Amino acid sequence: MSNKTAHPYMANSVDELQQEMLDEIGVGTIAELFEQIPSDHRTTRPLELPPVLSEAELRRHLVKTLAKNRTTEQNLSFLGAGMWQHHVPAACDEVVRRNEWLTSVFGEPSSDHGRNQTWFEFCSQLAELLKLDLVGLPVRSWGSAAGHALRMAARITDRTEVAVVRAIDPERLSVIRNYLEPTEMESHITVRLVDYDPISGLIDLDDLRAAVGPHTAAVYFETPSYLGVVEQQGAEIAAIARAAGAETVVGIDPISLGVLSSPVDFGADIVVGTIQPLGIHMHTGGGVGGFIASRDEDRYAHQYPTLFISIAETIKPGEYGFGLSLFEQSSYGLRDKGNDWTGHSVYMWAIAATTYMALMGPQGFEDVGGAILQRAHYAAQLLSDIDGVRVTFPSGFFKEFVVNFEGTGRSVGEINAALLDVGIFGGKDLTEDFPELGTSALYCVTEVHTQADIHRLVDALRKVTAK
Repeated sequence: MSNKTAHPYMANSVDELQQEMLDEIGVGTIAELFEQIPSDHRTTRPLELPPVLSEAELRRHLVKTLAKNRTTEQNLSFLGAGMWQHHVPAACDEVVRRNEWLTSVFGEPSSDHGRNQTWFEFCSQLAELLKLDLVGLPVRSWGSAAGHALRMAARITDRTEVAVVRAIDPERLSVIRNYLEPTEMESHITVRLVDYDPISGLIDLDDLRAAVGPHTAAVYFETPSYLGVVEQQGAEIAAIARAAGAETVVGIDPISLGVLSSPVDFGADIVVGTIQPLGIHMHTGGGVGGFIASRDEDRYAHQYPTLFISIAETIKPGEYGFGLSLFEQSSYGLRDKGNDWTGHSVYMWAIAATTYMALMGPQGFEDVGGAILQRAHYAAQLLSDIDGVRVTFPSGFFKEFVVNFEGTGRSVGEINAALLDVGIFGGKDLTEDFPELGTSALYCVTEVHTQADIHRLVDALRKVTAK
C-alpha cells in the first residue's frame, strides 16, 4: 500500500522519505533490516491495527480500556512482593511537577534550576539513613541495583561467583541473573543459591559456608527478606564472607530503617535497595528506582556505574556549586566501555524521594516504621486465629509475612478469587515459586492499613475458608 500522506504521528512515514532513508543506509527494503532475527521469531501475518483515531477518540478509547483495571483505590489491597502501598504525601507530587524538573528527559532542563542540588540532597539524606558516605543516583529498580553491586564486587575481587539467598523475589533474581550475564559470555558470573531455614526463615549458615569459597566475589542477602523475615544473623554472614575474601552486599527496604539497624552495623560493604516506598506511587511500565551505597573509599567509588553529585565552594564566599563527578567511568562518559550501562528513567523519582525524606525526618521514619511493625503483627496474630490458617514465620518480620492456608483445603487462587469478589486483593501466591512453603501467600500490611481494614480482611477470610 502506498503512503502518499504522512501518518499524523510519524512525519517520515511517506514512501519517498522511507526510500530515501533505505538508500542512504544501503538496503532495498525495510525487511532486510530484520534478517538477523530468526524467521520463526518474526510475525508473518498482517497486524490488525485499529484505524487512525483523532485525539478525542484515542483518549476515549484509552480511558475505556484502562477502566477495566481494578485498582487499590477501589479495592482494599494486601499485595506487596516488590511494589508496596505506602502513603505518598501531596507535597511529593507537587514538587516533582514543578516546571524546573518536569521535562521529557528525567528532569534535565537546559540549565540546572536546582536539579543538581536536589540530587545531592537525595544522596545525602539516603546516606544519613543508611549510615554510609557514598550514594549514587538511582538506577531502574532494586534488581538493577543488586545486579550492578554484584558486578562491582566481581570487579573489586577479580572473582567470578556470588552467593545469593534463595528467599528472594523471583523477578529480582531473574534481573540479577541477567546482569551477571549468560554462561556463554566470557564475563559470566555464576550465582550459587543459599538455602534458608524452613522454621525461622533465616539464612542457613551451614549452606552458606558450603557455597562460599575462593571464587566468591560477594554474598548477597536481604533484610527484611522477600518473605518479610528480618535477618538476625547479619554479623555471622558478613564474617563468613570476609573470611573468604568476599564482599557483603545487603538489600534493604529503606522504610524499615526507622526501627531496624542499618546493614552497616553488622558488616555490610555495599548496600542496595528500592526507593519506591519513599514517596513514589505504585505503577507499572517503568522503573521505580533502586539505590547503591557504600563507604567513601576509592576501591568502591571507582567501580560504581552510576552518576555522582559533588558539592564545591565557588569564587563567591558562602556560595556552593553542585556538579557531576566520576562521570568518565559511567556509560554517560564512556558509553559501552563504562563500568556498566545505566538508564535515566528514574532520576525524577530521586526528587520525589528527596521530598519524602525531608518531610519525614528521623522521627518520621521511626513513627512510620513502628506503625508498620505494629499493624503487620496485629494482622498476623488475628489471621493465625482462623481455623486452618497459620503464619509460617510468626515472629521477627517487617511489613510482609507468609500465611499458610494448607488447613483450609482451598488453594490460594481460590481464596484470592473469593476475596476479590468482596473488593479485597489478597496476598501474593507463593505456591509455585516456593513449593516448600505449601499453600501459602505473602501478605503485606503498611501504615495505610487501619484497624478496620485488618478486621475486614480477617472477617472475609474467615467466611472464605469456612468449611
